[in-house]
Amino acid sequence: MSAPGAEDTSDSSAALQELMERAALLADEERPQAIARRHQSGARSARENIADLLDEGSFVEYGRFAIAAQRARRPLQELIERTPADGLIAGIGTVNGKHFGERARCAVLAYDYTVLAGTQGAIGHRKKDRLFELIARMRLPTVFFTEGGGGRPGDTDFAVVSALDVRAFALWARLAGVAPRIAIVAGHCFAGNAVIAGCSDLIIATQSSHLGMGGPAMIAGGGLGEVAPEQIGPLAVQSANGVVDVAVEDEREAVAAAKRLLSYFQGTMPAGEEPPQETLRAAVPERERRAYEVAPIIETICDPRSVTFLQERYAPELAIALGRVRGRAIGLIANNTMHMAGALTSNASLKGARFLELCNNFGIPVLSLIDTPGFMVGPAAEQGGLVRHASRLLLAGAALQVPLIAVILRRGYGLGAQAMAGGSLHEPLLTLAWPGAHLGPMGLEGAVRLALRKELGAIEQEGEREQRVRALTQAARENAKALNAAALFEIDDVIDPAQTRSLIAQTLEAASAGIGTRATP
Repeated sequence: MSAPGAEDTSDSSAALQELMERAALLADEERPQAIARRHQSGARSARENIADLLDEGSFVEYGRFAIAAQRARRPLQELIERTPADGLIAGIGTVNGKHFGERARCAVLAYDYTVLAGTQGAIGHRKKDRLFELIARMRLPTVFFTEGGGGRPGDTDFAVVSALDVRAFALWARLAGVAPRIAIVAGHCFAGNAVIAGCSDLIIATQSSHLGMGGPAMIAGGGLGEVAPEQIGPLAVQSANGVVDVAVEDEREAVAAAKRLLSYFQGTMPAGEEPPQETLRAAVPERERRAYEVAPIIETICDPRSVTFLQERYAPELAIALGRVRGRAIGLIANNTMHMAGALTSNASLKGARFLELCNNFGIPVLSLIDTPGFMVGPAAEQGGLVRHASRLLLAGAALQVPLIAVILRRGYGLGAQAMAGGSLHEPLLTLAWPGAHLGPMGLEGAVRLALRKELGAIEQEGEREQRVRALTQAARENAKALNAAALFEIDDVIDPAQTRSLIAQTLEAASAGIGTRATP
């Protein structure tokens, strides 16, 4: 006769053994062929990427025992072995915990391309819904590895006609402004997977990435012909059009970039070494028409090795970046005179507006470095919707609740300069100019030709007329000097460029104490 409780103990041991056996099947080692194919293609498994991203031992997985909803067409054991987690690994962990403690918490989701090509299954959608609701509740920054082929037509366990009642896309989109969301794209990322990436705040993509709203099957089904996956949305295309924010070589670099991007939203780091600032005195050429690189100025003002440039190939006439000043995260926008003389085009305006909205949503102060002749104008410029897009940059600047600091490096002309300063030179917490800067309602030579058109037209000799224009422009330059603008208090100060970093740091320190954020009207 068995001792009391012996049968219960036996049942418990059997259940525990079953649990351990099922859990073991989730490991990459249990699917050697699938993982080998993944490695042969130069890619990593979903679990390898998650392990690289998260701090060791911090991952709490949700829905790990899910399987594809295909019991009507495939044996249960096959589904357990071949569709682990229904191709979507998801949970909560920490990133950069050594530096940020409790603020290091984040969510992570990863489609598993070794499971039915990373397609979106019925159970996987329910899992996303659950995670997205937790992300909203806990305001968790999120990294999502989005590789995959889109919707999965092969699930049989749920009655469905259109599947258009799936809530995941609405829930994910609704997280905009709640917590920062970073998508990592490697390999093929089409249809629903691409929408997850596109709704994210920032997209990191590898050289192997192909990102598109429809994959080959959808394209062919729409009667648009047969195309190879490699023809759809390669990195070169998606970087130039602004879809991709950060381009990297491979998944290893992508994970490193994600950690870096997350850090800007996680808080202040200890102040490191103070970079020498004297080089800023010679960073800008005196001649207005001479172009120069603005990136070195950004990198000199910021802490060493703290700057990440975004959308470098898209609308390069405007540089945007995340960086740190004395450990404090900041966003930077800067006119780049190497392209379009630093004029604000339609695309540059959209780029700037979206970036200001990102910074505003997540409490990151903004530094604007201004050297622009204004908005790009003319018939060709208007074909790109300039009126609406230029105005969107002004709208985003006017909506800023985070501290804004503006520094006029050389030229601050017209509405474009105002847009770079949040709508007015008196909108930022502090508006500075470097000694060689000039300000005006428009480019000085253009202003001379416009204001004195009748007088200049009366001069018959072209050489004499142009000499007169040069003389009047030089006189206008004298009047447009930053010191004259400061004398009329149009700007707050004219400074030695070497003081720029310290003044920014002091102003942000004051703002962090509760001084300077705008009150809602």
